[in-house]
Amino acid sequence: MVRKGLIDRRTGLFLVVLFAVIVLIPLGNLLLAPGTAGHVPGYLLPLLGKYLCFALLAVSLDLVWGYAGILSLGHGAFFALGGYAMGMHLMREIGDRGVYANPVLPDFMVFLSYEKLPWYWHGFDMFWFACLMVLFVPGLLAFVFGWFAFRSRVTGVYLSIITQALTYALMLAFYRNEMGLGGNNGLTDFRDVLGFSLSDDSTRIALFVLSGLALAFGIILGRFITGSKFGMVLVGVRDAESRTRFLGYRVEHYKLFVFTVSAMLAGLAGALYVPQVGIINPGEFSPANSIEIVIWVALGGRCTLVGAALGALIVAAAKSWLTANFPEAWLFVLGAAFVLVTIFLPRGVIGLLDGLKPGGRHRHALPQAAPEPAE
Repeated sequence: MVRKGLIDRRTGLFLVVLFAVIVLIPLGNLLLAPGTAGHVPGYLLPLLGKYLCFALLAVSLDLVWGYAGILSLGHGAFFALGGYAMGMHLMREIGDRGVYANPVLPDFMVFLSYEKLPWYWHGFDMFWFACLMVLFVPGLLAFVFGWFAFRSRVTGVYLSIITQALTYALMLAFYRNEMGLGGNNGLTDFRDVLGFSLSDDSTRIALFVLSGLALAFGIILGRFITGSKFGMVLVGVRDAESRTRFLGYRVEHYKLFVFTVSAMLAGLAGALYVPQVGIINPGEFSPANSIEIVIWVALGGRCTLVGAALGALIVAAAKSWLTANFPEAWLFVLGAAFVLVTIFLPRGVIGLLDGLKPGGRHRHALPQAAPEPAE
């Protein structure tokens, strides 16, 4: 049986607020004079767009952790791969406007004495091809990794460690100049996308709106998956995998599908993130980044999608403020927040908000399958 209602009240409210934000903030930039109340400076648009990309990344992790029980400590790798795919296109768009005025080779390749463009850079001069790679590359990596891991029935902490090892290995590989992806410096000095300057407020607004629409798409897609019979089986896999397998479900196929979709959403978030921050480097593969994504989801509320997005927005905004005013205290605050939420708010911020409603104290619970039989 399929659960009723693709969009529940909480998700609907979040989407309404999200759509209001992606309409009002551009209007505040375009219609209101600088210095007046409600005006949004152009330099804030990429920062806000970055927050929305982080929210989409958190939703992608909640899809596999909250509903399928797959705690991935390497989701930052999929985010970074999507970012590199878009960064490669933006580098190709620079053309002969670079420092070395080479119409084909990016500046760092000229500096490193490359004689020709590596084969895996071909096609990235076309926007549609880059968009395809943004989804294909993270999705392919997730599919191949998941195929071997899930068929081998690797679960729990062992799977988490392997995903963390995967992103660490990718970080070390991308730091090497021989990879042809900028090495330690990564890809930067982007000028425009589709002929529109990245420094123009109109382009920044477009990227901000696209980030908001991508977040809405990710939440709706997540609700479609988790609100279906497929999603109910995922919950069964999370809570009682052996029993679900005994009932005849191909558990590895369910895990593989949702893990691949999640990776593609993370890649999309990375692709929208790069033109707004202006750089992508191997530091995005850092295991610490993937662990921070887990904190976003835990703080916001696991198994809610909306809570994961809210947690990412809260932590990202707090990080920006704290690193600007109290840079030494940021990591301590983040660690303390994670500990306190784990102890006092096991259902996250969303659970706290639900508990404030009349009769809502116990309504925010993870969907539960039947317990495993005692041996």
